[in-house]
Amino acid sequence: MRISQELARELVDHAVADLPNECCGMIAGRGGTATRVLRAGNSEGSPFMYVMDPREQLRIMDAIDDSGDDLLAIYHSHTRSAAYPSRTDVELAFYPDTLYLIVSIADRDAPEIRAFRLRKGAPEGQQIAEERVEIV
Repeated sequence: MRISQELARELVDHAVADLPNECCGMIAGRGGTATRVLRAGNSEGSPFMYVMDPREQLRIMDAIDDSGDDLLAIYHSHTRSAAYPSRTDVELAFYPDTLYLIVSIADRDAPEIRAFRLRKGAPEGQQIAEERVEIV
């Protein structure tokens, strides 16, 4: 996945703005290149997990479809840990063909953005596959 520095900054800004809780949202794009970041609210209001309101999620997905873009990724932040999926992240991954992007702001001076394919039904050791994030 390719993402501009401006959109990557938007992800980090969202993560910081939602502290102490995790943020979440979706990334739209075409041909593997991100074109928009669409913020969503974390209805869980938790620093340890995120839940997008289903109506808001549907609204965002409809907006992506209406624009002709693709859903490239579902994103959320980790406020105190590395940008690597937790067991909860894997268990709540309902879209196996969509990237899950994690923004870690555990070190605010060096935020980390990583993307993964998550397959909750896969055998142990095969549930998480990292994909390259190219910030251009």
